[in-house]
Amino acid sequence: MGLGWRLLARPVISRLDSERSHDLALGTLSKFDKSNFGKSVLSRMYKSPELPIHTLGRLFHHPLGLAAGMDKGARALSAWPALGFSWIEYGGITRYPQDGNPKPRMFRANSERALVNSMGFNNPGSSSLRDSLVDRKSSGNWPNVPIAANIGRSKKVDNEQAPRDYSHTLDTLWGHADMFVLNVSSPNTPGLRNLQNEDLLRNVLRECTKVREKYNSNKPLLLKLSPDNDDELISEMADISIKYGIDGIVATNTTISRPEPKNTQSRIAFSQSGGVSGKPLHKRSLEVISNIYNHTQGKITIVGVGGIDSPDSAWKSIQAGASLIQLYSGLVFNGPGVTSSIVRGLKSRVKEYGFSGITEAVGNAHK
Repeated sequence: MGLGWRLLARPVISRLDSERSHDLALGTLSKFDKSNFGKSVLSRMYKSPELPIHTLGRLFHHPLGLAAGMDKGARALSAWPALGFSWIEYGGITRYPQDGNPKPRMFRANSERALVNSMGFNNPGSSSLRDSLVDRKSSGNWPNVPIAANIGRSKKVDNEQAPRDYSHTLDTLWGHADMFVLNVSSPNTPGLRNLQNEDLLRNVLRECTKVREKYNSNKPLLLKLSPDNDDELISEMADISIKYGIDGIVATNTTISRPEPKNTQSRIAFSQSGGVSGKPLHKRSLEVISNIYNHTQGKITIVGVGGIDSPDSAWKSIQAGASLIQLYSGLVFNGPGVTSSIVRGLKSRVKEYGFSGITEAVGNAHK
């Protein structure tokens, strides 16, 4: 992994506390994205084994995908599969272009293996992104893995107008993703989490399912939840999701809670506003996954995200009830080799437990 790590992955992943370094390195990865030779080099270094699972009406080579936030503007969409991911989520995307919150807005707590971000949905806006994705498709550089789009509420739009805001972005990007994640749980847009209240949530889901009906399509819609909700609200949101034809729940977004800092660097990071991701989030993510799986009796697909950074944490999320999993912070602290390492570990666990495939492991902790 040496050359690729030094030239590409290390600046992209290990220095995410510096937003400028992240942007520069993402630009480098986007150059690999445009080169078939470059992608083949990455694939030889980081390719993950096959561990197929069929869910959300699609076949995934294995359960592990790239979480939203790493490639907001889909700049390196075709390069990520070469780093071993079986599916990619770009965004969050809003209807209107946004600069996001003031900088600095990205921090690391190395001892806790945690990130703090208050990015605030900085993105080029749905129309601009659609145009770049049209160009990507016309050039033949579209990934051969499932692609998800993460959709958020524009900052200048209030919650009463949010249903139209979400549905407009969904409509704009409908032809440029295989599935869509409705993000009503980011802590970095004022008032956004209030959309998780029952009446507001119903309105958002109703308008978004109308877009799907308009296209007479079966593309999955997923809802991304906050780990800071209590279990009763999470169960209610799962019920509402099923009622309105939502296909899956992403558990979870970042948290506003803070672990006890171990040193000065961590104390500074945790004193910043924004959401915490990484290892401290994993315990609560597991609880939310388990809650939803038990409450719905496994009737809705769950995507586990939050603190997944090893075969063990990935396996626990799957056994708790997640059919698919994602990582972000795990890349920051472990490097790109973590992707294939996790999938190889999952494959070993499947064999160890005597399962015929990874699907049998989903929710096994409850059986």
